[in-house]
Amino acid sequence: MNQSAQILPRIGSPADLKGLDDDQLEQLAAEMREELIDVVGRRSAHFASNLGVVELCLALHLAFDFRRDRLIWDTGHQIYPHKLITGRASQLHTIRTKGGLMGYPNPSESPFDLFMTGHAGCAPSTALGLKAGDDLMGEPDRRAVAVIGDGALPSGIVFESFNHAGGLKKNLLIVLNDNQMSICPRVGGLGEYLDRARMSSTYNDWNKRVKSLLPSIPLLGEHAERWLQQFKDAIKASLHQGMLFEELGLVYLGPIDGHDMKTLRGYLERVKTMEGPVLLHVLTNKGHGFAPAVKDPVKYHAPAPFQVHESGESPAPLKLASSRTFTECMSDALYDACRKNPKLAVITAAMCEGNKLQKIRDDFPSQFFDVGICESHAVAFAAGMAKAGARPVVDIYSTFLQRSYDQIFQEVSLQNLPVIFCLDRAGVVGADGPTHHGSYDLAYLRVFPNLVILAPADEKDVAAMLEFAAGHPGPVAIRYPRANLETIAREVQPIELGSAEILEWETDGMLLACGAMTATCLRAADRLRERHGLSVGVASARFIKPLDQTLVKKALGECGFVLTVEEGCLMGGYGSAVLEEASDLGLSTARLRRLGLPDRFILHAERDDQLAEAGLDVEGIVQSALALAREANPSRKFPMPTRKSLAARS
Repeated sequence: MNQSAQILPRIGSPADLKGLDDDQLEQLAAEMREELIDVVGRRSAHFASNLGVVELCLALHLAFDFRRDRLIWDTGHQIYPHKLITGRASQLHTIRTKGGLMGYPNPSESPFDLFMTGHAGCAPSTALGLKAGDDLMGEPDRRAVAVIGDGALPSGIVFESFNHAGGLKKNLLIVLNDNQMSICPRVGGLGEYLDRARMSSTYNDWNKRVKSLLPSIPLLGEHAERWLQQFKDAIKASLHQGMLFEELGLVYLGPIDGHDMKTLRGYLERVKTMEGPVLLHVLTNKGHGFAPAVKDPVKYHAPAPFQVHESGESPAPLKLASSRTFTECMSDALYDACRKNPKLAVITAAMCEGNKLQKIRDDFPSQFFDVGICESHAVAFAAGMAKAGARPVVDIYSTFLQRSYDQIFQEVSLQNLPVIFCLDRAGVVGADGPTHHGSYDLAYLRVFPNLVILAPADEKDVAAMLEFAAGHPGPVAIRYPRANLETIAREVQPIELGSAEILEWETDGMLLACGAMTATCLRAADRLRERHGLSVGVASARFIKPLDQTLVKKALGECGFVLTVEEGCLMGGYGSAVLEEASDLGLSTARLRRLGLPDRFILHAERDDQLAEAGLDVEGIVQSALALAREANPSRKFPMPTRKSLAARS
């Protein structure tokens, strides 16, 4: 913890806030920001969003008792201030590291965290469910609060919850944290609506003046109150273009300054006395208190570690990526495809920055569509474009594509429309942890008829696979990890539907590698040959669906063993597809084993550590292959490396 902090070290729980006066609370807010800056100076972590909610976090914990009341932070990457005052300040330096604090809410860390919330838009629904559940359990005094950002507001599930809340009329508080941002600037009509509300200082100034004049108005009691409310509603309707939230059955309050703690506390205390669902519109600045983050909140959403300059200048990163990533390679391939084909369109769901699509957005604006955090809409929208003759590409994180499962089924696969899915962050993703791993895409996509699934092994495959997908008459998914690119030395074979690429053929055993696992398998094969005298070949699957039947037949018929290797869940993945194919062909699977992600959630850590934990590093693959080789040929002795040879290699 920052050594200069005086108040923060004394906050062991939200109860410790109660004895602080206004000046001390302001000092505490400043110390919390210093702690956030210090932590991000050491490692990449969510930054600007956390700076923006410090006062809101303090005000919420002062107004409510979340030992009994319920609090859910939507898209929980802005959870750090909450962690600081709920007994975890001394551990914040461990955030997003193996064995340390999670970068999102985590119920195993604290009873103040109710859900892991890594996907946007779900908090109002779960908070309403908590309130309904508490009422049903005979505890109607427990209040429920959901904090949701304006970037998540367009999500369909948000309006499903608003509609339900308006009908149930449960006591629910939804705090709309409006900072005019998602990760990138927000888009769409709702953003424009909120901008009009943000600009409506006329109404807020008028409201204050009427309240000050109310005692002098010659009307009495409830008649004055009723008249005033009707008049206010009329003014609000004219200024806010229809009172969207009020029409849905929510009482709308605001907008108010989200960095004015005294005002925030006043409104929150008022809400506690109100009946029914309330939406409190709070205006904040992403990056508040740190000038470079305010100036460029996109850059400082989750920046690389940096050194803070006393001059206040924008800090320089302490480390930079050493090579290009799969994401950057796909972005370049998409850019070239847009340049060559004016009918090709790129669609993203508020992840322009994460998917490195800024250049496409800027240079081909008519071919770029950011739909906001609306993944289901993105896929159905793409289906409509494809039906009209365009060639849409849905560029999306694997974990977020799950949110559009029904549209992949109904609008794309069932119609056999040529939509291309570029699945970024497939596999484990490192510090973001289980909410963001792209572990399940193969399992949930393989079941759909008409859908072709590919996985590039290296940089040479990416553009070729995109070109194949653009010429294929049906839907195609291309999955690739959050990893640096590798280039495999070979004469690249053309991409042909359902054909794998055999890189090395050996009869002691074969490693059938899915996507980016190919380079790791090649290194494992080298180690098996050089250290253990075992000749093992490697094939890049390329196609997960349709599978290469010839490769499966040949490998199981000629090789001592077959090991499938994938950075995805074992159940329903590439290895399962090989097992199913072998069964359908009547082949023995006695010498076939699968290596992939286990049937549990892998916690946050460095990506290499996560792969090693799953046995998907070189050593893990070597050990699995040796075990299989011993099973297949128990009489054969496999030499172990000598101390001298090990020392030479180290």
